[in-house]
Amino acid sequence: MPLSSMTGFARASGSRSSLTWSWELKSVNGKALDLRLRLPPGFEALEAQARALLTSAFKRGSFQVNLAVQGAEQAERIAINMEVLEQYLGLADALRQRLGGPPPSAENLIGLRGVIEMKSQPRDEAEQAAIETDMLATLEEAAAALITSRKQEGAELARLVGAQLDQIEALHKAASDNPARKPEALKARLRQQVAELMEAGTFDEARLHQEAVLLATKADVREELDRLAMHVKAARTLLKSAEPVGRKFDFLAQEFNREANTLCSKANDPGLTATGLDLKTVIDQMREQVQNIE
Repeated sequence: MPLSSMTGFARASGSRSSLTWSWELKSVNGKALDLRLRLPPGFEALEAQARALLTSAFKRGSFQVNLAVQGAEQAERIAINMEVLEQYLGLADALRQRLGGPPPSAENLIGLRGVIEMKSQPRDEAEQAAIETDMLATLEEAAAALITSRKQEGAELARLVGAQLDQIEALHKAASDNPARKPEALKARLRQQVAELMEAGTFDEARLHQEAVLLATKADVREELDRLAMHVKAARTLLKSAEPVGRKFDFLAQEFNREANTLCSKANDPGLTATGLDLKTVIDQMREQVQNIE
């Protein structure tokens, strides 16, 4: 199973009766699963089921989930607002008593503002339930499309991270083969430090021993190189995992960086220092990619 990215976009549409709708799902990087849903009025009841569906499909990422509904959401019927009509009749009667004239006709009254209303006629429960079921089925289609999108990007991430691991292995070999780590180079460095002590006019055997130990310790980056090799092996195992590995990969990338930092601080040769800096650069690039893995 390929890696899955945390970034992607998907849309799915559906319809029933006079309604049409579309779901849009957009996901970006996130430390955990963060779902933000926007549902139109009248469909708030879908939120709990929609959250449950998405929570079962995804483990990490920040999601924007939008439902757009078009068409007559509810059947409408014409109705007369009797309260407004009575107010108009009262005013008309008062004016007629003062000024005279015929009573207002029905045709004139229904043309007055607010007398005629379009009232929504609620759907029956069975029809509303069927619409919501179809909407959730459409959301499931959108989720499946988003999973496919995230896996496609995840495959590209796996390729990039794999290439970066190849670079780390090459730099690991370069550091391991660096001439400055050879015993002969260490002996030459020690002779130089002994000569510097002699030129100072003093020769403290205890100081000489201490300098030799410090030099050997500083020059020995075997532990760092061994751990780097172990980290590369662990990273390649994670690339093949069938489970979400983003958190583990993020932690492992930090360990890579720690070993590269230590290698640079111990390096007693410009070439080894340059290799360590190259390692840090590649590892930093890898960490950027790892941030996208679910």
